Amino acid sequence: MSTPEAGTGKRPNRYDATGDLRTTSARWEARRLNPPNPLWGSNGVAFGPDGRLYVAQFLAGQISAVDPGTGDVEVVVPMDSPVQSPDDLAFGADGSMYIADLVPGRVWRRSPAGEYSLVSDDITNPNGITCVGDRLFVNEMKFDGRLMELFPDGGDPVVLTEGLALGNAMQRGPDGHLYYPHMITGQVWRIPPDGGTPEVVTEDVHQPVAVRFDRGGVLHVVSRGVEGIVTRIDLHGSGTRTLVTSGLTGLDNAAFDAENRMFVSSYAAGGVSELHPDGRTRDLVPRGFDGPYGITVDLGGTVYAADHYRLASPAPDEVRTRLLLPFAHGITADGELLHYTSQFGAVLTHDPRSGTTRERARGLDRPIGIAVGPEGSLVVAEAGAGRVVSVDATATDTGTDRGTDPGSVTVLAEGLDRPTDVVFDARGRLHVSEERLGTVLRIETDGAGTAVVADGLGAPQGLAVLGDELFVVETGPRRLHAISLVTGERRIDAEDLPVGPPPGVVPRTEPSLFAGGMPGMARRFAGLAAAPDGTLLLSANGEGTVLRLIPKAGAAGAQPER
Repeated sequence: MSTPEAGTGKRPNRYDATGDLRTTSARWEARRLNPPNPLWGSNGVAFGPDGRLYVAQFLAGQISAVDPGTGDVEVVVPMDSPVQSPDDLAFGADGSMYIADLVPGRVWRRSPAGEYSLVSDDITNPNGITCVGDRLFVNEMKFDGRLMELFPDGGDPVVLTEGLALGNAMQRGPDGHLYYPHMITGQVWRIPPDGGTPEVVTEDVHQPVAVRFDRGGVLHVVSRGVEGIVTRIDLHGSGTRTLVTSGLTGLDNAAFDAENRMFVSSYAAGGVSELHPDGRTRDLVPRGFDGPYGITVDLGGTVYAADHYRLASPAPDEVRTRLLLPFAHGITADGELLHYTSQFGAVLTHDPRSGTTRERARGLDRPIGIAVGPEGSLVVAEAGAGRVVSVDATATDTGTDRGTDPGSVTVLAEGLDRPTDVVFDARGRLHVSEERLGTVLRIETDGAGTAVVADGLGAPQGLAVLGDELFVVETGPRRLHAISLVTGERRIDAEDLPVGPPPGVVPRTEPSLFAGGMPGMARRFAGLAAAPDGTLLLSANGEGTVLRLIPKAGAAGAQPER
């Protein structure tokens, strides 16, 4: 059985309210390197009529309610609801919940009885949403975005203004105007809810992502940056501006309760924290991994995870953010460098020593798994295009609109279905997992195509090699499969891995793009890596942890394949 989780005490995870780790194996001992994360990230937050704090989780496609007294989390809008990617939410006067469903461009109403109705499906990247009495307002997170009033009972939307430079969380101010951020320009604007000429309220605000008023009418502008800055502005008094640095990386939204306590969410790390006026914080729901997705370990033993919005490392009582990244999924260590893939379609190299990052390739279609080839090239599973490609060891961005020199990217295999991860064995042979077809293929280096190494697998994703054995994470049946690269023999090495959505839940989400080419919902990727000490590292994205699988002393034989 597994050992106790990292940290003190237990936390409920996304699978099990007890927080138990139920992974079993006769060959491996499973240990958590960090505590579970009860939320799949946290985006829009709003207090509901019942006094609970409701949290939209974009990456999960679900909404949870949090008890502000106990921190207990209850899923209210599950992954298999009609809502695909909730990013913000608001409550109307009758208790209805209104949801900005970002990727498909929809706005939903969930009645107090739990019934869903579509308010609009004709908005590009709806994000900021707020109610003024029984009136509903939404803005668009895109260049030249619109701010609109919608009518849940029917009627054409009314456009109040256009030209938003990436809109986001907004709110009615004490003067009756709607206040909203321009994320790109660092400004806060306002406009009367009945329309009129919009005006700039304040400028030079640090990376604004949300505007909120406390019970005293003071404006709070939440920053999405690494420092966790909140800018407080007294608009109707002295006009003074005060900066509060919380240290909570990647803030997304905020809500004030009846006692004027401020609670903030984090798109990068999830969780919910109370933020005091002096910058002190108290965790209501602990933070952790949103995923994690790709996993790797450097020669010094430091573990890194690609966590969609950031590069992070597990620790016994927390997850340490190393760097905010654009939609990172695959990652591999190469000496002192880290190479990763982005859902923007890019391959990048990061140097943790200097803090510099350079682009190696762009224009790929949903690149996921990445590995370093014997000659130093970067080999990438391009899931969206059904290809495996190689990026030349010296390739770097040209600094032009063309991006990478086309000659630096070589197609190693094409016509695949959904290649997900790649790995080289000790002989330099390249293997790729085919998630949808349930196979692992070997790509022949002589151009002879591919050969099937294993088939009949359940949604294989992460790959790793230890010695003469290839290990595969089957995300369908949630188990670890081992394949001998010498004899071809197979065995099941571990079961009940916490990967994928909760058991019995089939999310309605598919990978997609925002308008304008911005990445949308991400397919969950359970990465696997072999550590120099002979252990395996697994992205347990079902509960938000990294598992270390340690060989058991004296473990003999294999679990028979079932």
